Amino acid sequence: MNELVKAYHDEAKDSMEKAVVHVELELQKIRAGKAMPNMLDGVQVDYYGSMVPLSQVANISTPDPRSLMIQPWEKGMIQPIETAIVNSNLGMAPGNDGNVIRISIPPLTEERRKDLVKKAKAEGENGKIAIRNIRKDAMSSIKGLKDDGVSEDAIKVGEDEVQKLTNDFIAKVDRHIERKEVDIMTV
Repeated sequence: MNELVKAYHDEAKDSMEKAVVHVELELQKIRAGKAMPNMLDGVQVDYYGSMVPLSQVANISTPDPRSLMIQPWEKGMIQPIETAIVNSNLGMAPGNDGNVIRISIPPLTEERRKDLVKKAKAEGENGKIAIRNIRKDAMSSIKGLKDDGVSEDAIKVGEDEVQKLTNDFIAKVDRHIERKEVDIMTV
């Protein structure tokens, strides 16, 4: 494969890997009914005038599969943490006993599980669209190399390699979606 073609191929591969990582991160945000500390990753707490991630002001643990326990490192942070969780629109109702904050995660209904599967599939489709857009950009860049004197054979090989990459990364996204669907539907 021509060096210029390989450069576009490698760039497309890097971008597609980032798209898959993004899909993984988005799927992690979809809770499957089990309590996980990363459910609170997006929560920002007012820490003496600065907004910081919850994980920087408290320890988050899962004492059992249906609850989260947040142990602030400073007792005075209980109220700001509780306020941040309520304001985060995660649909969680925190309760505190003066020392720790507890959040009970209710079991998911069948209807809610189906909605979450739809959401997971939508995230996967967004990832696939991103991968296809990367393929389109790589293909047009490779085709543009014809003007730079790159042989048609090298261009054809480059296009075939980019298509193989696309197929591989779309399959990865599909596998992530399938795993998440199984995770969500498991009671």
